[in-house]
Amino acid sequence: MVHFKQFDNGLRLVVNKMDSLMSVTMGIIVHTGASQESDGEDGISHFIEHMMFKGTKRRSAFGISDDMDRIGAQVNAFTAKDITCYYAKSTTGHAAEAFEVLADLFLESTFPEDEMEREKGVIVEEINMNEDTPDDLCLDLLASAYFGNSGYGRNILGPRKNVEGFTVADIKNYMDKHYSPQNIVVSMAGNIDINLAEDMVAKYFATHNRRCCDRKPVEIELKAKSLLKKKEIEQVHIGIAYPSVKRYDKMFDATQIMNAVLGGSMSSRLFQTVREKLGLAYTVYSYVTAYEETGALSVYAGVNASKYLQSVEAIYNCISDLKKKDITREEFERGKEQLISSSIFSQESTSSQMLLFGKELIYRDRVYNFEDRVKRISSVTYDDVMDAIDLNFDEKGKALSLVGAADKPL
Repeated sequence: MVHFKQFDNGLRLVVNKMDSLMSVTMGIIVHTGASQESDGEDGISHFIEHMMFKGTKRRSAFGISDDMDRIGAQVNAFTAKDITCYYAKSTTGHAAEAFEVLADLFLESTFPEDEMEREKGVIVEEINMNEDTPDDLCLDLLASAYFGNSGYGRNILGPRKNVEGFTVADIKNYMDKHYSPQNIVVSMAGNIDINLAEDMVAKYFATHNRRCCDRKPVEIELKAKSLLKKKEIEQVHIGIAYPSVKRYDKMFDATQIMNAVLGGSMSSRLFQTVREKLGLAYTVYSYVTAYEETGALSVYAGVNASKYLQSVEAIYNCISDLKKKDITREEFERGKEQLISSSIFSQESTSSQMLLFGKELIYRDRVYNFEDRVKRISSVTYDDVMDAIDLNFDEKGKALSLVGAADKPL
């Protein structure tokens, strides 16, 4: 059973009640992230996410963790390019207690100065860890090569200089702009009483009335650059991005099926060629990233440094063969089944369902419908996938990244 309610202040609640379970995941999703930041704010969405756990009017940082651990619940958060999500998972019997802590840290955080200074050090170490994780670094570099250094091209962590300079005033100014009820969805999935869910949200959020959000469309200026980050490491990490479909584009599912054939699974062409046949990579895959304004089809591979040009050639050969529209009927059916099964698998996870229903409200202002989703995938034809090939792989719009002991960009 799925329940939706919009409160007087604009905040929306969606509940996917799953009676057969004994737990529930409850999320508070804000429609803001790295793409909404200015240069001076770069990294602040992620910084705020960290600081929300550092103390409220009622609880210390330890108190937040201790109160959750006491009832066996889990609490966490993440920042993305266009959303920030705070969530808790608990047994059904402790849902009210877990949501109270979640609402407390979200609504009543005090951002203590001493905690802020400590957390700056933590995030700087997270930045250092990212620099020492070449696959993450490669994909961050690819985003910069594709989108530039603003909007969707921003690194979620932000630059070290910004992080070290953030103040409580900066946090409150940013939250006043983006943490408004109209820009927030509370999403719950699992075994929870509908009336309890409504009562909890009304109790803690009814008086939440920050001024109306001034969210702006993300400006898109695709850069089509080729960037290199030299690092003396064993592998060379390769990123390639092509312009692709927007989120909810009518060709989105066809593009996803095409991607499954290219590099979305262990039976895909990239995996079978670059890894299984040629032995050039341990990890190689492709994926579609779709936003409201634009999208990208990306390929990633981590390969032996002495053979990275051979690996790039092998990847391009796979793409070239695909562009000849030589996808077999068997590959088409397999890709479609993979897309359908991923939707079915998500039905069995309260965390996935919380996020799925929450995103649908955030992005489209409507309640997610599983049956409609499967019908849309099932209706994709072989010819649709052939047409999707024409929408991708624009060489003029291609962006590239390399991380490792390479002499020059691709």
